[in-house]
Amino acid sequence: MSGDTGSAITREEVAHLARLSRLALTDEELDQYAGQLDSILAHVAQISEVAADEVPGTAHPAELANVLRADVVVPGLTTDQALSGAPAVEQDRFAVPQILGEEQ
Repeated sequence: MSGDTGSAITREEVAHLARLSRLALTDEELDQYAGQLDSILAHVAQISEVAADEVPGTAHPAELANVLRADVVVPGLTTDQALSGAPAVEQDRFAVPQILGEEQ
């Protein structure tokens, strides 16, 4: 789409955005995205016309209540219990193979 069709975003603007984003777009993709972005901007403009200043914004259409349970302190595993199923243990820790040539 070009600027002479009355679109809000031109093919050249899409090409500029693609260059800034380091995206390689074909001519067909530039035309396609210009049309899609123009449609999106037209819908946003249409919604903006309907939105009234006196209507409060909402984050969710239904009222939500806190559904989290209360925190309760419970005893955890001992070191021996936690390491009981480990294939290898070293200094009261899980022993795992060295990776990426790390040195200690």
